[in-house]
Amino acid sequence: MRGNNKRRKDGVGIRVRMTKGWTLYDPRLAWMLVAPVLLLLIFFLVLPIAVMMVYTFFTFVTAGVEQATLTLANWHEFFTDSYYHGFLLKTLRVGAMTALICGVLGYFPAYFIWATTFKHKWLLLLLLIVPFWISFTIRTFSWINILGEQGVINVALLKLGLIHEPLPMLYTEGAVILGLLHFLLPYMILNVYVSLESIDRTLISAARSMGCTSAQAFREVTLPLSLPGLAAGLLLCFVLAAGSYVTPLLLGSGRDALFGNLIYDTIMGELNWPMGATLSIVLFVVLGFFAAVYTRYMGMSQIVKGLGG
Repeated sequence: MRGNNKRRKDGVGIRVRMTKGWTLYDPRLAWMLVAPVLLLLIFFLVLPIAVMMVYTFFTFVTAGVEQATLTLANWHEFFTDSYYHGFLLKTLRVGAMTALICGVLGYFPAYFIWATTFKHKWLLLLLLIVPFWISFTIRTFSWINILGEQGVINVALLKLGLIHEPLPMLYTEGAVILGLLHFLLPYMILNVYVSLESIDRTLISAARSMGCTSAQAFREVTLPLSLPGLAAGLLLCFVLAAGSYVTPLLLGSGRDALFGNLIYDTIMGELNWPMGATLSIVLFVVLGFFAAVYTRYMGMSQIVKGLGG
């Protein structure tokens, strides 16, 4: 049989009959192409996690000193001490609250950017990502000048005579959540916007032509089709909020510390590397569980689109 495209399978791969001869497609070529990426992942992700996992079984002697004697004492301490459980539950609660508030506040600007007829829509997206050009630490520090006793809000309320003494807004859980919202809201907006952009607008026109009002078309078409982006934003905001330690450190008090702050204090304050590694693995497993559940039912492609958008 003659022609430019004649294919046949054999035990090694697939041969393609080209005009210039036989070309062999070996599956090993694919492994050669992905090998550099796999090596980077193993070296920078899998290996450090494996080392930390081994470290959880080391014996803590004193500050900065541990022995390679394997023990389950660190894991026993975590599972039996309610002190750690309280931090973990509080972290999950703050992360969930932050993610839900981000979802409520982020959907409307994402929908506005998607639905607007403004021809320079790129400018709105540029304004959305401008905060990323400023250091995250500086942006977090700015809330001290807003919420502090001598901050903008308290000074304005005092001058207006609405209050007689500064309100305790800083170093509270509310300040921590506000700082996390400031940090995470753009991620939510981008994820929802990317999901909305993938909607075929003719579906909305069809719903309107069948008698649906604008509100009904939104409820029956737009909202259900944008839920994958909303779910991706919720997961991303939850994971980033639960793993945060800079925002609680700057805007919260000791009562408002999250699990990340506990890990930092255990490692840098107490110099207890085995216990710090144990807590790190716990947080990794818990957040990984939620990511795995999302991946099982939704897939990770929506998050990748949101981060790339």
